[in-house]
Amino acid sequence: MDAKHRIDIATPLLDWYDRHRRDLPWRAKPGETVDPYRVWLSEVMLQQTTVATVRPRFTDWTRRWPTFADLAAAGEGEVMAAWAGLGYYARARNLLAAARMIAAEHGGRLPDTEPALRALPGFGDYTAAAVAAIAFGRRAVVVDANVERVVARLFAIDVPLPAARKPIRAAADTITPAVRAGDFAQAMMDLGAAICTPKRPRCLLCPLNHACAAQAAGTPEAYPVRKPKAARPHRHGTLFWLQRGDSVLLERRPDKGLLGGMRALPTGPWSERPPLLADAPADADWRILDEPVTHGFTHFTIDLAVAVAHTGAASNKGEWWPVDRLDEAGLPTVFAKAADVVRRRA
Repeated sequence: MDAKHRIDIATPLLDWYDRHRRDLPWRAKPGETVDPYRVWLSEVMLQQTTVATVRPRFTDWTRRWPTFADLAAAGEGEVMAAWAGLGYYARARNLLAAARMIAAEHGGRLPDTEPALRALPGFGDYTAAAVAAIAFGRRAVVVDANVERVVARLFAIDVPLPAARKPIRAAADTITPAVRAGDFAQAMMDLGAAICTPKRPRCLLCPLNHACAAQAAGTPEAYPVRKPKAARPHRHGTLFWLQRGDSVLLERRPDKGLLGGMRALPTGPWSERPPLLADAPADADWRILDEPVTHGFTHFTIDLAVAVAHTGAASNKGEWWPVDRLDEAGLPTVFAKAADVVRRRA
């Protein structure tokens, strides 16, 4: 792409954005003042999660904790429960830690530069750039998955991911304007979501088709180039449903590690083929249901047997949670699946 095209990217894209921008609950409407808290929260929620999933969760969250100060005053348990189902639970812990730091050290205001933002918990290069641009209008190179795809096609970058991320970011830098930086970042995201989609991109409707090397070559779907995915390891384990009266035993998982800090059903080891009743939470007459739970995590998949038992004894660990209020416990998805299996079989 020549220098003229690089200069001409922002103008047609922003013109298109002014007409077709998405109406999102965290996005300020034209003429409104941008709320940095809502920008930051949305960027964290949207990592590895869809807009459709985040939209209602964002609304509920901001109704409950509308400001940095409100979130900073929240308990970790209630924050983690509110996050359940959004995945990557370390993000919720970092949200709370950052809110507390903002309240304690920054007078309740989010810093407005990339370096200062990166000093906060949970702010990597992408989040710092996105918040600096969208919340504060700073020129920043913002590259999420949608932008990555748009830029790879504009420049026909044929280096496979993840190695392509460095040249993609360098190319994005050449087209990022100094003015309307936040709108430009959001326009690139919207373009990737609505027009420059992974499959069947709508090139005839694209405001940048005059400058797109992949479209000119007739091969937009070839970009970004990806290496074949390696198969994820597969594990096995057991989830335990121990019921006492109308309550079920829940445990709090360790703060560090997978699903850290979350309430969960007790579980045995997750490995190649552990014994079915290894690490059962009590000596009981366990019954294995014939409907296992299958779940996929980022780095592995797992089949989990569901073991059910009843007891009249107390337990010195965990908490007894009313079965009819289990939806309020904030169980991660894999444990919520198991609860659904048990209740369906009750």
